[in-house]
Amino acid sequence: MMADKDHDEIYKEFNEAVNMAPAELERFLDTDDSKRVGWKGEDGEGSGESVGHKSGKRIVEIKRSKKADLTDDDYAHMKKVNSYISRHLAQGGPAKDKKHSDWRYSLMNWGHDPEK
Repeated sequence: MMADKDHDEIYKEFNEAVNMAPAELERFLDTDDSKRVGWKGEDGEGSGESVGHKSGKRIVEIKRSKKADLTDDDYAHMKKVNSYISRHLAQGGPAKDKKHSDWRYSLMNWGHDPEK
């Protein structure tokens, strides 16, 4: 079945791209740096939460789920995460002090720490 193969590929790519453990990601999401970076979007709630920060919470849920329990929505999100991370990594980040850059913090909101 084609969909299963797609899901397997998405799952594999997601687990390669997301290199932060759920607890590690949760700790980062609690930081000011995490909350400060990223596009705030038009969520209509006025929460001021960035798209990446929201995504990070979803990533934690997905990482803590059994593969068999993942929904099509989860896979759609995982696919979004995969493309965000690969697009963002392709930019290469700042020439100086990547470790303390918004570029790195944005990636970390999406579960990827380029310093690892």
